[in-house]
Amino acid sequence: MKICTPKQMREIDRKAIKGMGIPGLELMENAGKGAFEMIVDYYGPVEGNRIIIACGKGNNGGDGLVVARYLKENGAHVEVILLCKKDTPKGDAVINLKKAEKLDIPIKEVLNPEQFHIPDDTWLFVDAIFGTGFTGDIHPPYDKIIDKINDLDIPIVSIDCPSGLDSATGKVSTPTVKADLTVTFGLPKIGQVLYPGKSYCGSLEVIDIGFPAGLDNDINTHFITKDDAFLLLPLRKPDAHKGDYGKLFVLAGSTGLTGAASMASMAALKCGTGLVVLGCPATLNSILETKLTEVMTKPLPDVKKQGCFALRGMGEIRQQIEWADSVAIGPGIGTHHETVELVKRLATQIEKPMVIDADGLNNLAKAPETLKRHKGPLVISPHPGEFSRLTSINIDKIVDNRIKLAASFASEHNLTIILKGAPSIIADPSGVVYINSSGNEGMATAGSGDVLTGLIGGFLAQGLSSEHSAILATYVHGLAGDIAGEIYGGRGTIAGDILDCVPEALLELEGFLGIDEDIEDGSYQL
Repeated sequence: MKICTPKQMREIDRKAIKGMGIPGLELMENAGKGAFEMIVDYYGPVEGNRIIIACGKGNNGGDGLVVARYLKENGAHVEVILLCKKDTPKGDAVINLKKAEKLDIPIKEVLNPEQFHIPDDTWLFVDAIFGTGFTGDIHPPYDKIIDKINDLDIPIVSIDCPSGLDSATGKVSTPTVKADLTVTFGLPKIGQVLYPGKSYCGSLEVIDIGFPAGLDNDINTHFITKDDAFLLLPLRKPDAHKGDYGKLFVLAGSTGLTGAASMASMAALKCGTGLVVLGCPATLNSILETKLTEVMTKPLPDVKKQGCFALRGMGEIRQQIEWADSVAIGPGIGTHHETVELVKRLATQIEKPMVIDADGLNNLAKAPETLKRHKGPLVISPHPGEFSRLTSINIDKIVDNRIKLAASFASEHNLTIILKGAPSIIADPSGVVYINSSGNEGMATAGSGDVLTGLIGGFLAQGLSSEHSAILATYVHGLAGDIAGEIYGGRGTIAGDILDCVPEALLELEGFLGIDEDIEDGSYQL
């Protein structure tokens, strides 16, 4: 699903209305009708229930007035609070104001917060004050009005966007309407899926209001949904053998960090990879053989039995890379100076699909230009701290500009990047950006990223492109975290729980559209 900024949505509006002759009044009608239908879907029949709609002076208020008409026509006791004089709305909004008046819908002008009153028997409240055009800060009298809205103990539905939320950035004003349901139109807006904005939207639903296909062709940002992830699942054949599902070589682990190596390699197996070999420092091999049953281990030369990779192991590592279909480097690998040099050389020599993460990236941060010299398809998955070390950009600036920075870094270095966070941002070498929709705060736990690395490496081994591996791995990782969160809660979830829930996440994904019933010939594979 594509996702856009408010500016891009306005351009789609313009193309539809001026370029293709679709009346704006028709689009507003479709928006209001769709919002009404979504209210019924979520909360049931409206007949006999009191519903209050607060409408602003712009087109968002016009959408709210259409909602009011449909509510009235379906038996609701609907009232409109108009936060301006009746002669203020213009264009399509004023047409819908007159239509509402003809239906004898009570419309009360409210120009100060003291006049803003919601009856005690109100069943549901609809916010149609500002919409997606809002930026900046909430000013009087709207601040006190929104405070009163947020004090309501009834469902709150926002039309297009909670009032006070900047739908381009996800930033919120003080205060901002905290909706239980947000019904947006055409495409989701970026600020509705980035925090803190996401937490103000409640459930987000997108309504098709009749924009012709193709008007969003110049938008290169996508929102990863369950059906997107489903379409990327590698095809499984009933007569296959383990070699058909890829061979992954993982280079990971050092003293005190064997868990990272273990989880990364196990995640690759749990996502369907046929064979996984874990290359580890020789002095740690017995530990990892105890931890792992299905993963094969390859003891490699370490530095004076210190439990870290030695440069002289390069020859044996190259043999394993030759055997593998893809390579994963970094989880718990450590930052000994010989290991640093080893990673730098491997990053510029490996031609197989590869993912580098964690200490692998920390090692490359000592010579960041190395990433520009990689030869094969490459995925990196830094968190903001690792990305800061790679780029020397302040972490706060990274957090505020994750989409832009990820896209520019991917293009400049000809790689796919997963900039981890809530939500994670994926950018490919062409500058196309994907925003993940799965995951929760319980995944902010040590080792969670190691599970993701294994999933990326596993999907690379199974033949997916670097972009598709990054997208699918990120979604499955988040979905596994969501399942673990339901079992253990946000506080109690650990990385091992996420790892254990990967098979269940894949089962949920495989059953999403019904592979056996709907797409038996495997044509779903991208």
